[in-house]
Amino acid sequence: MLPMWTTEFYATASIGISLFPHDGGDVETLLKNADTAMYEAKEAGRNDYRFFREEMDFNIRAHLELEQSLRGALERGEFEVHYQPQICLQDGTVTGVEALLRWNRPDGKFVGPDTFIPVLEETGLIVQVGAWVMRRACTDAVRWNKSLGRELLVAVNLSRRQFDDAHLAETVEDVLRESGLSPALLELEVTESIVMSNTVRAGHVMETLRGTGVHLAMDDFGTGYSSLVYLKRFPLDRLKIDKEFVRDIGVDPNDDAIVRTIIALAENLGLEAVAEGVETTVQRDFLQLHGCQLAQGYLYSRPLPVAELEAYFAKWMPRG
Repeated sequence: MLPMWTTEFYATASIGISLFPHDGGDVETLLKNADTAMYEAKEAGRNDYRFFREEMDFNIRAHLELEQSLRGALERGEFEVHYQPQICLQDGTVTGVEALLRWNRPDGKFVGPDTFIPVLEETGLIVQVGAWVMRRACTDAVRWNKSLGRELLVAVNLSRRQFDDAHLAETVEDVLRESGLSPALLELEVTESIVMSNTVRAGHVMETLRGTGVHLAMDDFGTGYSSLVYLKRFPLDRLKIDKEFVRDIGVDPNDDAIVRTIIALAENLGLEAVAEGVETTVQRDFLQLHGCQLAQGYLYSRPLPVAELEAYFAKWMPRG
């Protein structure tokens, strides 16, 4: 504890340890390896310690290589947006899509979004890349809505960095103006953990975004620690039920109860409930029975590149 004026500050330490001679034969190597171990301790949650291991060095090099490859990937045209259809559970029609970022590396190596998106977030590149995703998604939506004679909503995820960006609302307005998409057809999704990390600021940001006319959804609902007091104050339109709960519908009675509760909560708050990760007819029937409005998942379609999505539309949706 460090007393300073009238405030007390509590200091913690993340410690990396390297041992002579096993981890290095000179001071420079030992310090470098101890530093590597320290960063591993930080990633483990801070206020911890780690001994150096050789695989740590490999992990650091792999991380740096990934970061270097991502820098310039947008300019090189390596990113692509795939779309997963969202289905009305009452009549089976497509009501919208969720935009999902994919990376096509020149070397052909597959890197999943769970791996590269945290690196984009860490480096701050996600703000620029996220704006590109939003712009591409809105432009695509205008084209296929015109072709189909429909008004399909497109949902775009916001990362923590994007949500904290002071120019977010301005970016949204610019994208809508440039693409010509109606604000009512764009939905911005933010995770429960992002919103609840600073509820006062989150409320202000969401009110500002709502002022642009877009829809707002809370993603991965049920995995965090939302207070119902705050939840009712946020200008939300949808709650998205996390796939971790949907996966064991009909298998785990606890998950059945959680999903029923979230659906009922959404209904009582005047929100739509959207189930993620629907893969079986058992899950679909359960959700339909308990009043969930929308679903997405491999039962209906995997995330599709634009050409395949438009073929999907042609097969399943008559033109308006």
